[in-house]
Order: sequence, then C-alpha cells, then structure tokens
Amino acid sequence: MGSLSEIYSKLPDSMDDLPPPPNAEAVEQADFRARHWQSPVTGRLKPGSDAHKRAMAEMFRDTFNPYRPSVIEWPKLDPETLHKIVSLPIWDIAVQTEGKARLRMAAYAALVDDPDVKDAISRNAWEENRHKEVLAKMVAAYNIPMAPEPPYIEPKDAEWAYLVTGFSECVDSFFAFGMFELAKRSGFFPQELTDTFEPIMQEECRHILLFANWLAWYRATMPWWRRPYFELKVWAVWGFLAYERISLVRTVDDKGAVHTQDNNFTVTGTKDVANIDITLPDFMDLCLQEDERRFAGYDSRLLRPTSAPFIARVLRGAGRCWEFASEAVKANRR
Repeated sequence: MGSLSEIYSKLPDSMDDLPPPPNAEAVEQADFRARHWQSPVTGRLKPGSDAHKRAMAEMFRDTFNPYRPSVIEWPKLDPETLHKIVSLPIWDIAVQTEGKARLRMAAYAALVDDPDVKDAISRNAWEENRHKEVLAKMVAAYNIPMAPEPPYIEPKDAEWAYLVTGFSECVDSFFAFGMFELAKRSGFFPQELTDTFEPIMQEECRHILLFANWLAWYRATMPWWRRPYFELKVWAVWGFLAYERISLVRTVDDKGAVHTQDNNFTVTGTKDVANIDITLPDFMDLCLQEDERRFAGYDSRLLRPTSAPFIARVLRGAGRCWEFASEAVKANRR
C-alpha cells in the first residue's frame, strides 16, 4: 500500500504542499476556473480519440482548485444546528467512503499505462484524500462521535473497485446536488456552513465528469473480445450497488455506542437536511436541474453521466403517475 499512498498523498506534479492563497481574489478566481472549462480543439471529441482523451485529462488538470476545499474555516454553530449536524447518519460512511475511494483510484491509476489518463486518475485519488482530510477536520471541529475506521485494504481487482467507486459517485453526487440545494433554499443550516461545503460539491461534479469520459474512452479503446466480459462486470457492479443501497450499516465505536449509517441517505435524507416538505417527483426535478447547472460550465462535448438522471426521470414519472392515481381515487370517493 506504500506505493499507492504515494499516489493519493502527492499530486503528479510533485507539489508536496499547496501554496496558501495570496488574497481573496485568487481564491475566487480559482473557484471560477474550477467550474468553467472549454477545450481549444475544434470539432467533435469522439470517445476513443486522442483529442477526447487529452481533453478529458486537461479538463481535470486545468480545473483543479488548489485552495478550496483545503482552505476551510469551520463556522461556529449554535447548539440546535450542531445537534442537526451530529445527528445525520452519514459521517462514518462519508469518511470511510473517501478513504476507500482514494485507495481504489490510486490502485487503478497504478495499472494505467496511458500517461494522460494515469495523470487524471492519480489527481482524482489525491482529491479524494483531500476530501477525507476535510471531513476528518470537520468531525474534530464539531466533536462528532465516530466509530473506529476499518483498515483500508488494497483491492484485489482494481478495475472492479474503480468501477464501483465511479458509478457510486455518479449516483450519490447526482442526488446530493439536489439535497444540497434543498438545504440551501430551506435555510435549515446556516449559510456559512453550506458555503463551506459548496466547493466539495463542485469537485464531485468534476470527478463524475472524469469518470463518465474515462468510461467512454475505455470502452472505445478496449479490444473487442474483452468487451462482453467488461459489460457483464458493469452489470455486476450495478447489482452490487443496488444491494448496498438497500442496506443499513451498523458499527460500534470504542465506547460501545452503535452507529447506524444510511447507504441511501442522498435519496432518503431530504427531511434531515431541510425543514420543508417536497414530493419525490419535485425532488427529482430539483436534482435534474442542479445536475444540469453544475455541468453547464464545462465543454458540452465532454460526456455527462447518464445513469442517475435516467433513474431520476423514471422515479419522477412513477411519482407523477402515483400522484395522479391517488387524486383520482380521492375524487371518486367524494
């Protein structure tokens, strides 16, 4: 694991320590660059082409934000808000997920031969490690009780592990975009706290943009005889994620307290982060709107993740049908 930690703990350009921001304007400029990118190449970016591969890697490198979310001053919270934060059933899973993600991405990056793709995925591993460190600092700042972290074990099948992490982030980030916006609109948490997490949300957008384009590039450049097995592996990953999403994880801390963690919190946790009621179809609408808004600043020729938006549209349609049927039944009873 030592060599993998070298990948996720150091940027590919050998920057051991990120420079402090010279001023507030530099922070804002970096934030803008992280949200907007256009390739100078004209024409179509066909998956599998060198132009597409380079654009994917350049996007990830050029939109890197050296200041956020590294530069974070955790706001002081009143007792009620602090209780809301501590009570969320996500912190153990959040920290452990980032710990697994950094290792899985580093493990896959170590196997990649293409220098552009290797650079991008190595940077992604580093950013996952930064997320874990940010969450660890937040947990310490607000004294959130945590179960002991399990050992992070190098995956035996790095490709499987990378697919699990990539598809999982695509789903979780999509619904988290909507939940985060709902929390902002409701004022359930103070603006200082939502502003603190905003750069992390946008960084997740970059991560899944990279994954979607890596997946298209990988499929396009794969030998034809490997493709059937790979697609079976992708379906197996989705089956694993479906099973994982319907389960609750229970861990015990060093004081004997049981921690129940919700793997599906990004879909089911709207009432925990907002003080307003929202129907399932309306929440799906919000997720779709936020997904489009967060991707809007990036070159439209780069592919966007499609699975989570498809799931959201299916859930929205089913929810609308249910609402219509419920209203019809009520009308007949009058």
